[in-house]
Amino acid sequence: MLSDARYAIALAGAGISVESGIRPFRGKGGLWTEKGEPPMDGYLRFMRDPASGWREMLARRAAPGGDEFSKSLAAAEPNAAHRAMERLEELGVLRHVISQNIDDLHFRAGSVSVTEIHGNRTKVRCVECGARWVWDEFLALAAAQESHSTDRDPTNIAEMGGVMVRVPPECPQCAGIVKSDVVMFGEPIPQEFLESCQREAELADCCLIVGTSATVYPAAAFPEMVLRAGGTIVDVNTDENPFTPYASAVLRGPAGELLPPVVKAIERLRS
Repeated sequence: MLSDARYAIALAGAGISVESGIRPFRGKGGLWTEKGEPPMDGYLRFMRDPASGWREMLARRAAPGGDEFSKSLAAAEPNAAHRAMERLEELGVLRHVISQNIDDLHFRAGSVSVTEIHGNRTKVRCVECGARWVWDEFLALAAAQESHSTDRDPTNIAEMGGVMVRVPPECPQCAGIVKSDVVMFGEPIPQEFLESCQREAELADCCLIVGTSATVYPAAAFPEMVLRAGGTIVDVNTDENPFTPYASAVLRGPAGELLPPVVKAIERLRS
């Protein structure tokens, strides 16, 4: 089915990151299951006082080792499932990955066509114009911004990566508010992300569901679109999900063990 698909996409979730040592938020062993969910108004609180939000964010980044989740993110490396999906893209089989993860591991594995619907921990984003930068790139821009500022109020200055910057830093393109690219509780998913996912789902005639419960919307709507349009579902998960009864193929187990043999089989078919 994958080899013959005209346009195959994937929906990837926390399960694929678990294989890289990152704990999930929900479900068995989840951080929120164990410690409770964080406040649901994170975005509202940030927008109410962006300067305080930035100071809190910078303090977390500067803390030795950080919290458990941050440490696991920093230590994580792409696993066999990420590499298999990159190879499927290279073979022209997998055309796009919709990732629910924020860990950047699909990109680090070499995948190119990826939409991270919940953002990327290594980037920042302007909430006004949607411009995005990796942290180091934005750090240089913010430092230059501060060097030309005439406002010398020390309460507006904070250290970021060893240099002093204004908080909150302004977007270099539109002077809007910049925040972490990660989508906060209460924050609308950026329209650009949603439109990208919708375009890919409309094109697809096959959807891999990899390492996700496929119950959280809007992400779960995209394989649903593929299915309703007559496409096929390939379910690669350790547990059942709402799409399992409708899947044309079910691979039950860790994606890092199951996807590499699929890649080898496709390589044989292609040769």
